[in-house]
Amino acid sequence: MVTKASGASRAATAGEAMAVVDARGLVAGWSEGARRLTGYAAEEVTGRAAADLVDGDAAAVWRALLTHGDAVAGLRYRDGRRQAVALRMCPLRGGAGEGRRFVVQAAPDPTERGLGELAFKQASMSMSVFDTGQRYLRMNDWACQVMGQPEAEFRHQYFLDTVEDAEHSRGFLRHLEIVAETGQPVRYESWTRSPSGRRMHAWTSEMWPVRDDTGELIGTALAAFDSSEQYWARQRLALLNEAAGSIGTRLDVVQTARELAGLVVPRLADFASVDLLESVLQGEEPEMGPLDGGVELRRAAHHSVTPGVPEAAIELGAADVYPPFSPPARALLSGAPVLTRTGDDSLDSWFADHGTRSAKLQEATDHDLSLMAVPLVARGTTLGVAVLVRSLTPEHPDAFDQDDVSLAEELSSRAAVCVDNARRYTRERTTALALQRSLLPKAVAGQAAVEFASRYLPALSQAGVGGDWFDVIPLSGTRVALVVGDVVGHGIHASVTMGRLRTAVWALADVDLPPDELLTHLDDLVEHLAAGDDTGEAEIGATCLYAVYDPVDRSCSIASAGHVPPVVVRPDGGVEVVEVVAGPMLGVGGLPFEATELAVPEGSVLALYTDGLVEARDRDVDTGTAALCDALAGSVGSLEKACDTVLKALLPDTPADDVALLVARTRALDAEQVAVWDLSDDPALVSNARKLATDQLTRWGLEESVFVTELVVSELVTNAIRYGGAPIQLRLIRDRTLICEVSDASSTSPHLRRARSFDEGGRGLLLVAQLTDRWGSRPSGAGKTIWAEQALPPSL
Repeated sequence: MVTKASGASRAATAGEAMAVVDARGLVAGWSEGARRLTGYAAEEVTGRAAADLVDGDAAAVWRALLTHGDAVAGLRYRDGRRQAVALRMCPLRGGAGEGRRFVVQAAPDPTERGLGELAFKQASMSMSVFDTGQRYLRMNDWACQVMGQPEAEFRHQYFLDTVEDAEHSRGFLRHLEIVAETGQPVRYESWTRSPSGRRMHAWTSEMWPVRDDTGELIGTALAAFDSSEQYWARQRLALLNEAAGSIGTRLDVVQTARELAGLVVPRLADFASVDLLESVLQGEEPEMGPLDGGVELRRAAHHSVTPGVPEAAIELGAADVYPPFSPPARALLSGAPVLTRTGDDSLDSWFADHGTRSAKLQEATDHDLSLMAVPLVARGTTLGVAVLVRSLTPEHPDAFDQDDVSLAEELSSRAAVCVDNARRYTRERTTALALQRSLLPKAVAGQAAVEFASRYLPALSQAGVGGDWFDVIPLSGTRVALVVGDVVGHGIHASVTMGRLRTAVWALADVDLPPDELLTHLDDLVEHLAAGDDTGEAEIGATCLYAVYDPVDRSCSIASAGHVPPVVVRPDGGVEVVEVVAGPMLGVGGLPFEATELAVPEGSVLALYTDGLVEARDRDVDTGTAALCDALAGSVGSLEKACDTVLKALLPDTPADDVALLVARTRALDAEQVAVWDLSDDPALVSNARKLATDQLTRWGLEESVFVTELVVSELVTNAIRYGGAPIQLRLIRDRTLICEVSDASSTSPHLRRARSFDEGGRGLLLVAQLTDRWGSRPSGAGKTIWAEQALPPSL
């Protein structure tokens, strides 16, 4: 006969959480399972009152156990947690003379244990559990919906017996086997249709091992979600990336049209055609002529998923007249894409009026069609139109949407530029000049740190236009970057290189790198461009000057990559050449750049320029720089007049080199517009930081911004304390916008992440991003600064 005492002994050996309590309510025995559950060792609780472990009315719990044999009670764990557990009690049979004792067994509260089951069943993604032989054990409701059958139909079925025998199914099975073999989690991505549907989907599956209490692997669990949206986003990005290298590989109009049609089929459309104006194919300025009877276009390229391109109603090189109501003509006339499908009057009428086209389409497909006509527009000039057609089938029922339109516009825009470059190939200088002027800044919004004026003069020599450029780039914290650069050489190659470098400078400036680090990255980029250049001009040389002006502390940090130094005109009229450390030219590689710090009083004028302004055949750089200083000497009034004065004094009537000149007068923020506080890394001071910010906004009369600013300050200061560390500084700036900045000692930049349902954190930066207009981070000394910018109330 097995006594309750022996049963309790076996249970305790098996690892259950059990305790022996005597008649006085004192703990007389403590199992290993009880230690694991509560954290208390046996010697810590033996002899103590069991009531000390109960969080709540211990007497009521004891009465319930005596009366009913079970109860739910809160236990105090050794680490301070409180956990609801289910208690069961039974008397322990002892020997003669021993007092009465009881065995109390604890297990997680069954009501809370049921939460996990409900969460699994009701999860918004497909979840399944397999045994180590890849046979179904459990499926939640979403998995059953995806598979199209109830759970009972799959239980204990081998996975491969429940799906089609295809490569993605075998890949899925292999990943399940890998988890069972290695005990390590894996991820599997596939592109397939679910058994319950006909449409293709992208699926991302996370698989992980399931182990019992002893650590033995007993199965595999997975969670799968439909990632089609992310899949298509990646496909669009990949297509755009491929377009950069596959469209416009040669300066040939027809070749570029073929590259565009070949790129979009089959990844975006089932059929594509590119029709151009006759004048474009002849290399002349585009002319559409009279449009009353329609517009005549000539077929430059077409491509199809079906061999022989049966959808094409006209041959390559043949011309056709498109009536004004047809989608291609409407796209040409409006300069905007036209999206339509069969069933729309304009499309059906066009097909019906063009017998050949209607017959071809009927031969090619019996399904409905989705059609998109996208104009090829380059530099404001319409060159032709690309027509993309998609056949709508039960497997692929999705018509073109706005995302497809945006992608097609981007691809067509790139193709149009390449077509236009090819059309103007014989006019290289005109093309290069138009490209360069389109890249130079016309206006800069969102900055009040400087007032500026600029001039760009192309060379009038037969060498053609060079690669000079300048920029004024707004930065965070009311700062501004002043940039001027010069690509060695002339012609289209120099202009295109200039455009790529200017774009790179904008991208690097957006990261808020210090001037010396920015030039280092730009130097690496130039090396990569040279290494990937297959035009025969492998070497790329360029100079660049990058200056960052801060109107708060009236300082300017300047770094140079082989560029001529800037000139500063002080408010009192004094002129001096800034002694910057002249680093190597971009493209040399391997050599460092150094930044020069300069104090710039409010009202100072900085002049940045290219060497074409100060260097000539009969004048060296030093002589030209001295002449520039003379031209700027004295009080500078109108910046526009100052530019004209400098150009008139230094340049001949026919300059031999391009000239870029950027003149900027510095402004400064009043001390009342900036509030700065140094904070400690005590989390308790977050509320104080909020109060400091609230009081300052009240002084500024910005009560409407208090709510958002409090949230921003709370999140940024909390992150700085938690992840950054001292020294921590909070700064508010009131300029054209309200800027909140928090600096800390960590150099790690923050990033947004998607918090899960039960995460306690991870939502703060997402909230900041949604409540403010812009946010970001930048390096600052030994750490970083996180900033957020919000618009001022309309009344201000």
